[in-house]
Amino acid sequence: MLVLEKDNFEDEVLKAEGFVLVDFWSDGCEPCKALLPSIEELSEKFGDKVKFCKLNTTKARRLAIKEKVLGLPTIVIYKNGEKISEVTKDDATKENVQKMIEEILK
Repeated sequence: MLVLEKDNFEDEVLKAEGFVLVDFWSDGCEPCKALLPSIEELSEKFGDKVKFCKLNTTKARRLAIKEKVLGLPTIVIYKNGEKISEVTKDDATKENVQKMIEEILK
């Protein structure tokens, strides 16, 4: 998984072609840490079709607010730089993230 920071977010996500999944998380978010291994598993399964990234919002609060990430964990899928799908908080489960990925790849 590619580690995003505020300096490379625009190039790696907003200017990217195709599908990009971003896992917005923070150091103090236990559900985020619990979800991360599942996201990494999904990146192995779908990594040839979707670019997987993670962004620690602790170091990029303004960016997270700009992207309308208001709760954690939030998993967002972008297509050609546009946000097309997301799950957040209690809906951010491995099953729901996988379903979201499968929907966009149909």
